Amino acid sequence: MTTSPLLTSPTSTFDRRASERAQDQALPPVRVPLSAITDDKAMLRAVVELTRDLNAPNPRIYWTDLLLSATIGYAGLAVAMTVGSLGWALVAAVVAILGLYRAGMFIHEVSHMKHSALPGFRTGFNLVVGIPLLVPSFMYEGVHNLHHAKTRYGTVEDPEYLPLAHMKPWTLPLFLLSSIVAPVALMFRYSVLTPLSLVVPGMRETLVARFSSLSINPQFRRRMPEGDVAAQWRWLEGACSVWSITLIALVVTGVFPLSMFAIALGVASGVYVLNQVRTLVAHLWDNDGETMTVTAQYLDTVNVPPPALLPVLWAPVGLRYHALHHLLPSVPYHALNEAHHRLVATLTPDSPYHKSNYAGLPGLVARLVRSTMVRAR
Repeated sequence: MTTSPLLTSPTSTFDRRASERAQDQALPPVRVPLSAITDDKAMLRAVVELTRDLNAPNPRIYWTDLLLSATIGYAGLAVAMTVGSLGWALVAAVVAILGLYRAGMFIHEVSHMKHSALPGFRTGFNLVVGIPLLVPSFMYEGVHNLHHAKTRYGTVEDPEYLPLAHMKPWTLPLFLLSSIVAPVALMFRYSVLTPLSLVVPGMRETLVARFSSLSINPQFRRRMPEGDVAAQWRWLEGACSVWSITLIALVVTGVFPLSMFAIALGVASGVYVLNQVRTLVAHLWDNDGETMTVTAQYLDTVNVPPPALLPVLWAPVGLRYHALHHLLPSVPYHALNEAHHRLVATLTPDSPYHKSNYAGLPGLVARLVRSTMVRAR
């Protein structure tokens, strides 16, 4: 038996309308595509005007930070490999991971700096950490700058972008787990593939295109290096090849104990996993593949400013200001904190600048997981 609309009580009508309003409120807000966001000229103008005096790198800060971080990292590794206590070995391994991770993050600065402003720093980075960890600077230089190109960011031509917020939930743990095997993959690349590429026809082109950049976009293909870049590439790749082959030979012959080698691989994996965690929250990964304005790119990127303390460890060398870095890619890492404070003090509360500042890692991870879950449904 159906109820006639004429016999419906006012109370039931009110309840139905209230229920409909509640359902409407439960619906997610209409999402404005990032590609539809226009530039906020007031913010961009303030960014330029307030930071003109912050572009010069301080050599003393750069060298001290790099060498001190590497020293702490290698000292921790040495203790982890030799101490008898499991507890102290774990503590030393954590120290090693954090120290080497911070030292390794200078590859980001190397990719942006004018080398005439810091003579010898690129070579120093490669000798201290790039070659030992098998991440020479050429794996980032000439690649990372494409990520900052206005017409490439967030598109299929961006080597450092995946629309993770639009992908299936299982892609997030897979994204993290892939970094665990990075040390073994890099050792195989330099000890096996590099020598083979010198004698196998066509292999060199494939090695350069697909296995010579720190990128996360599987569609990215790198071009062959030319001129001075090719010359620098050769000596760095040769050094990495000799180092990895020598290390394997020392382990095989028993000169370097297998247990110590396993600990070193574990520490290296920890470095790469930590970097992958940072990468996971460096952006919101919410672009739909279209080109974007600078403001939209900024809003898709993350700052984790003070008072949060842990970003000092998981987003070192200025990477806690990753969104600001996308506005000021030429400003050295040690000046980003000052730039941030100037902008916060000057820009109005409704400025887009404040919308890319987040409280910490847990909230960012939860946000990304929710995005994948919503889209999965």
